[in-house]
Amino acid sequence: DLLIIGEAPGAEEDSLGEPFVGQAGKLLDAMLHAIQLDRQQVYITNVLKCRPPQNRDPHTSEIICCDSYLQRQIALIQPKVILAVGRVAAHHLLLTQAALGSLRGRKYSYNGIPLLVTYHPAYLLRMPAEKGKAWQDLLQVKKILSI
Repeated sequence: DLLIIGEAPGAEEDSLGEPFVGQAGKLLDAMLHAIQLDRQQVYITNVLKCRPPQNRDPHTSEIICCDSYLQRQIALIQPKVILAVGRVAAHHLLLTQAALGSLRGRKYSYNGIPLLVTYHPAYLLRMPAEKGKAWQDLLQVKKILSI
């Protein structure tokens, strides 16, 4: 019911072939656990399907190349809600360049599917003061899933 979409695989994700592992993945698991979900109950993917060189931000052309895969994942999964984690995912899904902080806290629609935006777990590891805002976003996810 919940589809989480991040940016791109990091080094650990690339080597293991699984999204959100390492410290950011552990935090994401804890975030899910806080709303009574675990990794096996959600589908986690990224906008970009392979790691950009030197872990740089993905180029628009790379995102466009991977978009058909993402669209197919969304069509197959048919989630009740999409959670975009981080700037790159939010910008791509919402077709905007607005600051992430201004995008979170609101419910959007992506092809008829409720979409929420929150901070990337890696960002929260660097900026723990923002965890309260991410918690509010997770409560919105939980509310949509309960409806």
